Amino acid sequence: MSITSTPNPIYLDHNASTPICAESRAIMSAFLNDGYGNPSSGHWAARPAKEALEEARAKVARLVGCAAEEIVFTSGGTEANNLAILGTWFSRRRKGNHIITSAIEHDAIRAPIRFLKRLGARVTIVPVDRFGRVAPESVRAAITDETCLISIMHANNETGVIQPIEAISQIANSAGIPMHTDAAQSAGKIPVSVDALGVDMLSLAAHKMYGPKGVGALYVRRGQKLESHNHGAGHENGQRAGTESALLTAGMGAACDAARLGNYENVRHLRDVFWELLSERLGDRVVLNGHPDHRVPNTLNVAFPGHVGADLLDQLDGVAAATGSACHAGCVDMSPVLIAMRTPIHVGMGAIRFSLGHQNTITEIESVVERLVGIV
Repeated sequence: MSITSTPNPIYLDHNASTPICAESRAIMSAFLNDGYGNPSSGHWAARPAKEALEEARAKVARLVGCAAEEIVFTSGGTEANNLAILGTWFSRRRKGNHIITSAIEHDAIRAPIRFLKRLGARVTIVPVDRFGRVAPESVRAAITDETCLISIMHANNETGVIQPIEAISQIANSAGIPMHTDAAQSAGKIPVSVDALGVDMLSLAAHKMYGPKGVGALYVRRGQKLESHNHGAGHENGQRAGTESALLTAGMGAACDAARLGNYENVRHLRDVFWELLSERLGDRVVLNGHPDHRVPNTLNVAFPGHVGADLLDQLDGVAAATGSACHAGCVDMSPVLIAMRTPIHVGMGAIRFSLGHQNTITEIESVVERLVGIV
């Protein structure tokens, strides 16, 4: 199947989704033939599926440094976030009705919180600085006697900026408040340990780390109570009803193993070369969005002041990247993340996110830079 008719396409949108790695493809291909059994059944046909499911659970657990029984498989990062947020609120709302989150969260966090507001939840949205980082003290200041959950993402999907989750978790733990982080954009790119981070819940998405779409996981610290919002049989220790896909979980487990053993240093080098070439060629006509150091190694969010990022991307035929802006009825709205960072509108409207992956090359980066310089 041909994905694009454009000659020599360049994929720089790995924060949206990644290609499936060889390890995932191999284990999933093998499972297509005889992995059809239901993992919850008790007969011979179920045994391979059950074994594959639990092996995958152990691999995911190894990636984040937890016990296998603390991993709940979901349909993806969005469901993992919903389970953490809705499950915590419904299980604790009699003790407290207040949620703290940040101004730069993904819609998979913002939307379930908006839903809970309609049910009476009170929400505090803490700001970020101009680099896109949450100040731990702003979280401490937002805590009340009614706070039942703190949810702050680990790394931002647009800027790649890494949040000080360790410090925020210390504040949450000392106040006895469950702490959740969305690690979909950090796991597999930088070391992620639930104990080092100090979190009670952590969300993962397989397709952000070279695994298949349609599967994710939520780490739930032993003893943390969640009210399931997916009702049926008692799958996943009663946390998430629905027959598990041994095929997809096996693919996720293989991707987690590959991510644990791999590294992103080559990708970091390409990302840094990308920025150096742009800044050398364009000077103050290009601006870095986000923190210069506290970023995941594959993400470069840059703005071209006076331009519109979507228009620039239209001229970069064959280059897959993203803007973070919303387009509707012929109008373009600036990214809410950049608004939260107080980025001037003439800068923020010209933003493009380039997110690199293992298969990218220096030749591709040089080609994109050359074309961008010509356009700008």
